[in-house]
Amino acid sequence: MTSALRRKAAEMASAAAAAQCFSSYSTPATWALRQRGGGGARVLQFSSRRSFCVSATAGGFDNQNREYVIVGGGNAAGYAARTFVEHGMADGRLCIVSKEPVPPYERPALTKGYLFPPEKKPARLPGFHTCVGSGGQRQTAEWYKENGIEVLYEDPVVAFDGKTQTLKTSSGKILKYGSLIISTGCEASRLPEKIGGKLPGVHYIRDVADADALVSSLGSAKKVLVIGGGYIGMEVAAAACGWNLDTTIVFPEDHIMPRLFTPSLAKKYEDLYQQNGVKFIKGALIDKLEAGSDGRVSSALLKDGSVVEADTVIVGIGAKPVVGPFEAVGVNPKVGGIEVDSLFRTSVPGIFAIGDVAAFPLKMYNRIARVEHVDHARKSAHHCVETLLTSQTKAYDYLPYFYSRVFEYEGSSRKVWWQFYGDNVGETVEVGNFDPKIATFWIDSDSRLKGVFLESGTSEEFSLLPQLAKSQPIVDKLKLQSATSVEDALEIARSSLQSVASV
Repeated sequence: MTSALRRKAAEMASAAAAAQCFSSYSTPATWALRQRGGGGARVLQFSSRRSFCVSATAGGFDNQNREYVIVGGGNAAGYAARTFVEHGMADGRLCIVSKEPVPPYERPALTKGYLFPPEKKPARLPGFHTCVGSGGQRQTAEWYKENGIEVLYEDPVVAFDGKTQTLKTSSGKILKYGSLIISTGCEASRLPEKIGGKLPGVHYIRDVADADALVSSLGSAKKVLVIGGGYIGMEVAAAACGWNLDTTIVFPEDHIMPRLFTPSLAKKYEDLYQQNGVKFIKGALIDKLEAGSDGRVSSALLKDGSVVEADTVIVGIGAKPVVGPFEAVGVNPKVGGIEVDSLFRTSVPGIFAIGDVAAFPLKMYNRIARVEHVDHARKSAHHCVETLLTSQTKAYDYLPYFYSRVFEYEGSSRKVWWQFYGDNVGETVEVGNFDPKIATFWIDSDSRLKGVFLESGTSEEFSLLPQLAKSQPIVDKLKLQSATSVEDALEIARSSLQSVASV
């Protein structure tokens, strides 16, 4: 069957199935009521695929594929597309609408290998298109064409009408959808323009164009200032070391990575960065960025009156979810993002949200959360599409996971690779002296292991971490404290895991 015939058959089947499913709803209000349940609890009362779809009628619209539309072209969109293909439901049915000029790619590379100097084998597209980050196929533009997926590039959605199930793009295209997946991700938090946030030489990193601009600046830079001591700041600063640049990090907290690292753990990494020539200015706030005679950034004035010279500035002060133009779907007031249930359904029938923008129930910790991480982007995309295409009603049960890999360029004297699983709550036990291994265990008042961090582990050791964090075994804190090595500490934790299994 030709692609055109397959598309026509898909549209006919979609219209018939969608008409049947839409009539099975009482009203959108009833659906929302069922979803939220009494007293704020979410009650899932759906058992078939028909309960998740909405009619996509024919008409004069600008997209050929209308049954399923994904808005956003980031990590989650790429993994969602793969799942559609695996189910045989992409060809002639799936449309992706993206502001990017290229297909979805593994975004973590932008603050790691992409920033390496030219002579140190930097990462470049098409090398890191999704889904290579999880060992999957490299999904280039040709892959999307071969699988019958319509991709609209450089044309973000600017308006949304839930009643007519239509979208409007920046170029004026009107798109129709049957089921809609919001995968708009996050955008970088920016310094106000009035304090120099848009000066030439000031950079933010969210996409390839941002990274290209930064690489261009690094090629001629002499003094680099990184604003922010979190993920972006630490990864960019490590990359700048590969260019042998005078690099300073400024942040308002007492130590780097304050949302995860303990002061003791942070000190180990700060010492390593300082050995690589990085300078730290802690407890400091930016008053304004100042321009030189050429109009380019030349220095930063701090709130205490001190001045830091810099011809290249990278701002890494966090990100915020891109909820527009979908605010009417429902935004969580506490964590931001589009609120969804444990199957990634929003309060509007047929509309889902995944990845960074989704505010979802973090089941194992009984709270609503947004997770800005590639691991969640991949897993939420898969879970959502499985829900949409099958009768799956299993709640998403995510285990928080974070990692970083830096100083991995050629010639580096020390490569860093750490992983963390779980929740960093409770007392901590630190084992190891960072040569190269170090581990930190978070233990609550009931002696349960809540979270675990490991630097420079073996593949076997890293694979133990999610087992520990998921099971939350009762551990002997005194034994951990007396462990003579990271290996001993992990074996103590492993034995606690085995005790749980025997109960």
